[in-house]
Amino acid sequence: MATRTRQMTTAQRLLLLISLAAVVLVGIWLVTGKGSALQPSQPTSSNTVGAADARKQLDELTVAPRGSMDGYDRKKYPHWDNQGNNCNTREFVLKRDGKDVKAGSDCAPTSGSWTSIYDGETWTKPTDVDIDHMVPLAQSWVSGAKSWTDEKRRQFANDLTRPQLFAVTDNVNQEKSDKAPDQWKPPLVSFWCTYATDWITVKHYYGLTITTQEKSALGDMLGRC
Repeated sequence: MATRTRQMTTAQRLLLLISLAAVVLVGIWLVTGKGSALQPSQPTSSNTVGAADARKQLDELTVAPRGSMDGYDRKKYPHWDNQGNNCNTREFVLKRDGKDVKAGSDCAPTSGSWTSIYDGETWTKPTDVDIDHMVPLAQSWVSGAKSWTDEKRRQFANDLTRPQLFAVTDNVNQEKSDKAPDQWKPPLVSFWCTYATDWITVKHYYGLTITTQEKSALGDMLGRC
């Protein structure tokens, strides 16, 4: 009986060691970022296509010289629309892209945090972030939107279905301004792949044109996917 007791004790010790080893391995997996528990959350694009589909859509876009800014006016792109519950489009995006966002009865955020997809910086004041149009309004004007109706331009300016509207660092958004990818790219290089697929998704959906230089820049960024 004494021998049997020692054998059981050895088996129990072995089981305990295996369990401890498993716990250590899981801990290492999470700490090194291989597990999802410690990975930072990233704003996601709605209806974003994969790199392969983006390349196909890029080839389907019409290549043409950039048009003139003659006649352009932001007022021809009515925004921000009412999205219900006292929220306009801008407030909706702030709530969607933020973390722990609190807002007043008028839907204007009073607190929260926002991590910009363009530079990875996190802000805690709504005034530190802008709502950026992935394809800027003026960029759409010179690539086909000049001939649209005001109602179609309204849809473009308030599009919450395509990957068109994001909360980003205000001064980075101002640096981007109305530039296309051949003229400006996000400081966060790891976002270039998504930036390209989002830009292509929007331009493809709305049938906007691209320049030769713009197509080349987008192709280069897709190479990082």
